[in-house]
Amino acid sequence: MKHTCLILLSLFTISTFSQKIKDTIFSQKMNEEREITIGLPESYNTNKTKKYPLLIVLDGDFLFDPFQGALSYGNYWDDLPEVIIVGISQNKNNERETDCTVDEATGLPSEKGEQFFEFIGMELIPYIQKQLRIAPFRMIAGLDTTAGFLNFYLYKDQPIFNAFISLSPELPLGMEEQIPERLAAIQQPLFYYHCSADGDFTKMSNRIKILDEGVKKMSNPSLNYQFEYFKGVSHYSLVLHAIPSALYQIFSVYQPISTAEFQDKIVKLPSGYVDYLINKYDVIEKSFNLKMSIRINDFKAIEAAIIKNAAYPEFEKLAQLAKKNYPKSMLSEYHMAQFYEKTGDVKKAAKAYQSAFQYEEIGDLTKDMMLEKVDELKGLIKADKNKKEEVIEETPPTETPTETPTEVKKIE
Repeated sequence: MKHTCLILLSLFTISTFSQKIKDTIFSQKMNEEREITIGLPESYNTNKTKKYPLLIVLDGDFLFDPFQGALSYGNYWDDLPEVIIVGISQNKNNERETDCTVDEATGLPSEKGEQFFEFIGMELIPYIQKQLRIAPFRMIAGLDTTAGFLNFYLYKDQPIFNAFISLSPELPLGMEEQIPERLAAIQQPLFYYHCSADGDFTKMSNRIKILDEGVKKMSNPSLNYQFEYFKGVSHYSLVLHAIPSALYQIFSVYQPISTAEFQDKIVKLPSGYVDYLINKYDVIEKSFNLKMSIRINDFKAIEAAIIKNAAYPEFEKLAQLAKKNYPKSMLSEYHMAQFYEKTGDVKKAAKAYQSAFQYEEIGDLTKDMMLEKVDELKGLIKADKNKKEEVIEETPPTETPTETPTEVKKIE
């Protein structure tokens, strides 16, 4: 494979997520050059070790920008991770139709369609992996013709994509029956989103609904599945409704702990609040191959759950987790101080708050706050000491008898 623009040189000019890189690669499978558009996350040049999930967008001429906009907005609020987007241009010489050529008899890719299918898996993805820092988590998206075509990657025993976004797919022959069978058989974790609208052609919409009914009849714990039907929406406008919905479905576990998650799931637990937090980030790492520090606000949510349920011993485990994630910050000592304070050891609590003062501030935890807590607890210690001294002074001395009962008995 050969590329005609120096992508690595271009990377140094990228400063925001909204900028794009145009690249052209030569496909030996199709014996032609193809244009692609690459969108890099804002942190790509500053975080030199971070790897990013990959999203391949078919119909990149008009789907690239809506996907990039939704991802950029979601990432601004930390609801969606940063993603590398690669859009494949298919708007020249009727490429989207020839790229998706299907044999009418077999319902499988043929001629140019077979070549394009192999181009994505055997040429484009290896090329992107060689040029950029890609995490193993891959997604693919398309609309109508290309949305139907991308489902062929499900026919592999081990699909090369982890998530499929099929927007109002025009399904090739037999696909409404075959996809449910494939989704039931695939054992690796898989995300699947598809949709339709009342603005779709009736024949196409009916087949999509049959597909949905077939999937809902089977059970596969490895499958994260969602189907949406939009009312009052045209075939093309459904894209703007479906894209954020699909992305938020795929990355739902990535999102910070929300008020709903706190109230409906966490605070109702009888115990294991810290374990819930650990498991949440383990799932993020396993699902998306993203290694990330636990958010400060998520630590605060677990802190609130511990206090609300008076599960104070869990502060020790939360302190250990804080030490692992933010070793230079005062977060760990702060949680140990909470443990001592809530369990009644005021002296150790004061020492822990004093120790926290020596570490870096984090979130809303400041050095002034730690000193205030130390002064507050020292005041309690002093007040308690004075109270004990007053009790001792006010208690009259007891008289010691000159003779013990035993001695009296001897004299008698």
